[in-house]
Amino acid sequence: MSELVFVKLGGSVITDKTRIETARPDVIARIACEVASARAEQPGLKLVLGHGSGSFGHVVARRFGTREGVHGADAWRGFAEVAAVAARLNRIVVDAFREAGVPVWSLQPSASARCYGGELESMEWAPVHQALEHGLVPLLYGDVALDHSQGGTIISTEQIFAHLAQHLRPDRLILVGTVDGVYDADPVRDPAAQLISSISTANWASIRAHLGGSHGTDVTGGMLSKVEEMIRLARQMPGLEVQLISGEPVDALKTALLRSARVPVGTTIRW
Repeated sequence: MSELVFVKLGGSVITDKTRIETARPDVIARIACEVASARAEQPGLKLVLGHGSGSFGHVVARRFGTREGVHGADAWRGFAEVAAVAARLNRIVVDAFREAGVPVWSLQPSASARCYGGELESMEWAPVHQALEHGLVPLLYGDVALDHSQGGTIISTEQIFAHLAQHLRPDRLILVGTVDGVYDADPVRDPAAQLISSISTANWASIRAHLGGSHGTDVTGGMLSKVEEMIRLARQMPGLEVQLISGEPVDALKTALLRSARVPVGTTIRW
């Protein structure tokens, strides 16, 4: 059965967000093998991959304030530096997936993305569609973008996916991080924190109050902003299933892709 799934590899899982420009090559390689294995077991599975910048782009972006706008020569040099380090991490991810046998094609978002006030207004989506038609796996990433009102900004993978989803209509979207999903408290600080298995209109108001930021440097927001972005998308696309999982356990992503777990993995958002 053919199914289109968007998968975002969070910067927290593919990099060490507490150390500048530090990738986790073993984790990236393992996840790439899980994707390859899932595709082999389910030939009808179509994937669009994306990844965050973690300790690569976010640290430089925070130094130059790129998210808030780009004004002046130093800021524009910073804009270019953010783009360079984001692309550097992308190269690491591309090489790992190709080594695993996944036919990824990296597409640079900043080449066509245009924003206004930090919101993504337009970006070419036809190349992604054509890549899928030819059996390739498009790979995008959090990047810089020109902005009509503030010169430049940062666009997250979630923003990119939300834009692409309007055109490509995925069946599912999986966000892969370092925690098992959404909790009612910070699981790092509170061992009694409970995993929330499902988010919907019935419980979102009470859950929202418990969500906070992310660990390490993240200029595109923490868990709250990511969940809110996905809820907005789910509202616009009835039937879309969004899943937040941890990429730390072996085969967690493969299990989610193939729906092979006896119990649901992570947190599922349905609207």
